[in-house]
Amino acid sequence: MDRRHFFSGALAGAAATAVSRVALAAVPEAASQSSAATAAPLTPPNGRPYDPVVTLNGWTLPWRMKGGVKEFHLVAEPVVREMAPGFKVNMWGYNGQSPGPTIEVVEGDRVRLFVTNRLPEHTTVHWHGQRLPNGMDGVGGITQPHIPPGKTFVYEFTARRPGTFMYHPHADEMVQMAMGMMGFWVTHPRDRAHPAISRVQRDFCFLLGSFDVEPGSATPKVNTMTDFNTWAFNSRVFPAIDNLCVRQGDRVRIRVGNLTMTNHPIHLHGHEFEVTGTDGGPVPPGARWPEVTTDVAVGQMRQIEFVADEEGDWALHCHKSHHTMGPMGHDVPTMIGVDHAGIGEKIRKLVPDYMVMGERGMAEMGSMEMPLPDNTLPMMTGQGPFGPAEMGGMFTLLKVRRGQGPNDYRDPGWFRHPGGTVAREAAGAPPPAQRAPDAAGNQAAPAASVRKPGGHSPHQHH
Repeated sequence: MDRRHFFSGALAGAAATAVSRVALAAVPEAASQSSAATAAPLTPPNGRPYDPVVTLNGWTLPWRMKGGVKEFHLVAEPVVREMAPGFKVNMWGYNGQSPGPTIEVVEGDRVRLFVTNRLPEHTTVHWHGQRLPNGMDGVGGITQPHIPPGKTFVYEFTARRPGTFMYHPHADEMVQMAMGMMGFWVTHPRDRAHPAISRVQRDFCFLLGSFDVEPGSATPKVNTMTDFNTWAFNSRVFPAIDNLCVRQGDRVRIRVGNLTMTNHPIHLHGHEFEVTGTDGGPVPPGARWPEVTTDVAVGQMRQIEFVADEEGDWALHCHKSHHTMGPMGHDVPTMIGVDHAGIGEKIRKLVPDYMVMGERGMAEMGSMEMPLPDNTLPMMTGQGPFGPAEMGGMFTLLKVRRGQGPNDYRDPGWFRHPGGTVAREAAGAPPPAQRAPDAAGNQAAPAASVRKPGGHSPHQHH
């Protein structure tokens, strides 16, 4: 099997025809979604009531009730994910997207999950963090046979505890997870007055993702272990990640899962939050403390909550600075302080599109327009009301507005700052620098010169 067929899934389509019509008659229809927009929360049409979540740049998988059991249908298949306008990546996912759709159930629900494999190789699904029978745990070769291409397997168990979980393959993980196979799972509490789970007005969720996509290409390099160049919230990169739009005074919950190869310190501006849950369950109220950053390690879920009481456009991002940038070569030399005078013009005679970069830092990349290969993500993008945002990757905004409707998730546009509340250029000359007093309490005079190593003033001559 060559690489082109392996990643396109061309063989999987042929294999899928081997599933008999009789066998599929009992399987619920598989919903599919290709839009990268954030879908409205799915109000439960039947079953136990719950307060639904909003999946950032994603959607919730519908179900059918059959004999008191919630039945879902997941389809593992090749997909094309638009990570940003003009930047499309060949991935593997579920039901038309990567990540796959969020699955929402209620504590105590009996669930039946049909999984159809339309990939060109076998797969399984592991229900990360769930308490379930061992044979439903989804570890290929250990707890179950692998799901061959073209076959449909069924998983069935009871959602025994509320919390924030994931699903992903436990088969050829290096390839399948690097290609984007993952999804979110939320089990809501049976009792809406749960002592450790508050009711909130806004409940968002997303998965962290990392990919290695070379400029001009469209398929991730699945053998990459650490040197990724594309970092994403739900397989979208800033500025194509939707904002989290809330009403001032809302209690907000954000659920974050990490299936990348490294940890991500997720940082929120303008507010303090508490970590109220993990994939191990809700954190008892007495064990919580205020934070503005929480580290989400590999394979972990973190659930944070806060009251959105400060109006404005507040950044929400990974605090590893290179994770808020787009693709960039790891071997680019640091050129800060190197005088390029005259060099650029000489090189342009041989390479017409050559541009001098980095002698004064990389901020110029935010406003620079330069030719790029097709299907290539710029390194630093996004425009704000005051100029280039110089961001990319794992970065978005929490938009808090006094007038945002209770169920309105539309973007209200840029925040209009009240007069006198924006940082501005200072008028006049800056005040003189003050020196710390010496041991006797006297104000030290500014030094007349700076001595070089060796004890010589720069004004001394030999």
